[in-house]
Amino acid sequence: MDKFKLPAFLRRGGKEKVTASSENFHVGANDENQERGNWSQKSDYLLSMIGYAVGLGNVWRFPYLTYQNGGGAFLIPYAIMLALAGLPLFFLECSLGQFASLGPVSIWRVLPLFQGVGITMILISIFVTIYYNVIIAYSLYYLFASFQKVLPWSECFHWADENCSRTPIVTHCNVSMGTGVIVQMNYSLVLDNNQTCINGTQVERPGQLPSEQYWDKVALQRSSGMDETGVIVWYLALCLLLAWLIVGAALFKGIKSSGKVVYFTALFPYVVLFILLVRGATLEGASKGISYYIGQQSNFTKLKEAEVWKDAATQIFYSLSVAWGGLVALSSYNKFNNNCYSDAIVVCLTNCLTSVFAGFAIFSILGHMAHISGKEVSQVVKSGFDLAFIAYPEALAQLPVAPFWSILFFFMLLTLGLDSQFASIETITTTIQDLFPQVMKRLRAPITLGCCLLLFLLSLVCVTQAGIYWVHLIDHFCAGWGILIAAILEIIGIIWIYGGNRFIEDIEMMIGAKRWIFWLWWRACWFFITPLLLMTIFIWSLVTFQTPEYGKIPYPTWSLALGWCMIIFCIIWIPIMAIVKLMKAKGNFVQVSSRMGEGAV
Repeated sequence: MDKFKLPAFLRRGGKEKVTASSENFHVGANDENQERGNWSQKSDYLLSMIGYAVGLGNVWRFPYLTYQNGGGAFLIPYAIMLALAGLPLFFLECSLGQFASLGPVSIWRVLPLFQGVGITMILISIFVTIYYNVIIAYSLYYLFASFQKVLPWSECFHWADENCSRTPIVTHCNVSMGTGVIVQMNYSLVLDNNQTCINGTQVERPGQLPSEQYWDKVALQRSSGMDETGVIVWYLALCLLLAWLIVGAALFKGIKSSGKVVYFTALFPYVVLFILLVRGATLEGASKGISYYIGQQSNFTKLKEAEVWKDAATQIFYSLSVAWGGLVALSSYNKFNNNCYSDAIVVCLTNCLTSVFAGFAIFSILGHMAHISGKEVSQVVKSGFDLAFIAYPEALAQLPVAPFWSILFFFMLLTLGLDSQFASIETITTTIQDLFPQVMKRLRAPITLGCCLLLFLLSLVCVTQAGIYWVHLIDHFCAGWGILIAAILEIIGIIWIYGGNRFIEDIEMMIGAKRWIFWLWWRACWFFITPLLLMTIFIWSLVTFQTPEYGKIPYPTWSLALGWCMIIFCIIWIPIMAIVKLMKAKGNFVQVSSRMGEGAV
């Protein structure tokens, strides 16, 4: 067993007891690891992991994918991809962080040539935290806007234009001129002349929902494109500042403070989802919505389509938050003999069941909206921002006591986002902790608040009038390929180079020895199945790449170039660090490569 691999407290023999100093307030007197601290309780860790994994995508993406890919039939590839790709990688990262008690960058002391993988994870996490807190700011804005007797997007108020309508807008119709002549006239002229359209001759176009115009014209003050930056939307900037203050306050003592906050932020969304489901189930049309989601519309012939399996694998991969560095960071604060295997099973199953449960709550309300508007569910269902800030608010606005339901929904979105954001910032501060442990012991709170302040300033561009384009651009480029590349190299480095059998021995040091048949499945996934699936998703995403657009507005060339620069900046450190380590190492490339598995580079 390599000495450098073991946590510091084990290198001391595991018996030395050190009293936590007053300045090192993030370490408790009873913590096993006195250098970095441990979770106060097992439940702190589990809720933090659940909060990190269960995010906005569980509510605004999974239900739509299920509906789009065959309803209940989609759960079959979803469960298979959980077993083949999601769970193996999740278990690997939890075990890795717990064994070494190190964050996603320092963990690669085990394989220094791959240290750039950890840097890539951190850089992508930084980019994601920049725009993710903007989404939290959107939720805060809508939450505050809901504290009114009448929801501001319930009708076409003074901010709306002539296109605002819940029903199709008549543009032309045929009119009888009284002499047997029939002409087609603009509908506004028909009204001005007090004439009447001949039945069945109206030409209609769809109107824009009040909630859609409110989102674009009031909440975002959206410009015509990225070329028109406009001004900072002051109320979104204030909501963004508040979001960062909440994150900083929750993390100023590291896991000791965030581990307590998650008891509310991780559990409250389940209370709201249950309330929304109960309320939705009592509404007319709810059964129609649920039927579209997972019931009568199940289409098992969809399983023959490769796109369905790709969507299932992609959703599992991103939903579990693997390869972002957060799982390694959070697990690094576990006690050495914690059962990370059972933790991985519990968190993964909770995450997936939450996605399914959220779908019922979402589609029951959308079914009611379709019922009262006389439309099919397929005409009102949306995904992503369109679901969270247009379709669902529109549905809630039509319920009795609408402000109450709106407050509940956006408070739920707030807590879902905050959990994930807590873990992302903790990933960044954990990296700083590993690199500068003495500094973090004295200055954890100022450094954490400083990180939040810096990220707040960087995210101000996302609350300009062109802010939504920036959010979509960063998400499109940074939250995709870079993570897949990091995941593929992570599993290759640990399993194929460091050694899968050796890694299993490390795990058994923590959770106890298991029979060989127990590891048969994990070996098959780690060595072959999981990396093959990840490579397939990566190649598929390259082949099917499409330039981003938002609201049917294409992005200018310079913004696409900027997007490529962002992702290249994130992944370029993988070859750079490998070259640096090779140049510093003694011997030729073959000799260095032969020592990689020993962690001696």
